[in-house]
Amino acid sequence: MTRSMTAFARAEHGAAVWELRSVNHRYLDISFRMPDSYRFLETELKGMFKDLVGRGKLECSLKLNATALPIALTINEPLVQELNQLLGRMQTLTGMDSRGDLLSLMRWPDVLTTRENTEEIAADVRTGFQTAVDMLVEMREREGRELEALIEGRLKDVEKTVTALKAEAPQMARQQQEKLLKRINDLDVSVDPARLEQELVITAQKLDVMEELDRLVTHVAEVRHALAEKEPVGRRLDFLMQELNREANTLSSKASTSNTTHHAVDLKVTIEQMREQIQNIE
Repeated sequence: MTRSMTAFARAEHGAAVWELRSVNHRYLDISFRMPDSYRFLETELKGMFKDLVGRGKLECSLKLNATALPIALTINEPLVQELNQLLGRMQTLTGMDSRGDLLSLMRWPDVLTTRENTEEIAADVRTGFQTAVDMLVEMREREGRELEALIEGRLKDVEKTVTALKAEAPQMARQQQEKLLKRINDLDVSVDPARLEQELVITAQKLDVMEELDRLVTHVAEVRHALAEKEPVGRRLDFLMQELNREANTLSSKASTSNTTHHAVDLKVTIEQMREQIQNIE
């Protein structure tokens, strides 16, 4: 299955808010940005990518939604006891009967302390991350299918050009022979017929493009075969683009007519368009 390396996913679960970004990279590179108190989950979270992502630079960012954090309130008992003693002392010194109310006491700094429920938040982090990973993989696969369709269109363009060149090849060879014979006639010199025939054969061999055209067809078939594979094929496709370009360059160097040159340029442009798309394939 063809997968893109470019994708984005955002998922929320409980207090956890995950954002995952994936871009092109030669290898698999996963990095996390998260609160230090949850770094202990990093190895476990990386394992969720196993068998799902083969290449790409992945940035995983975790933010905690303060309004959704499960927080436990605790009473600072030593401080409350000390305040109670001070209030009793103040009552003795002043003769006042009222010690105030409990709500006022609760507002006193540090009387109530908050503590995050780390275990519950960690569960949100895991669940939210798994959701984000699934979304990321789905987007990579969806974009991969679109890239495959684009590449298939370019492969058909290559095949059309190859078919046209194969049909024109015999005519191009005859035209080149006629040009050579005309030059000889214009020079008005005596030429050994056997030597002339030998030169014509050598020239025809140098300008023959059928071998390059056959290899182009073979490479196109190999690209289609690679696109159908399940494992990451980006590097293999990149290599095949180099081979296709090599054949197009050889074809261009052998071009004996303006039409052949035009077709060779078209091939190079089409191959470059495919190569640019393949840079995004895992």
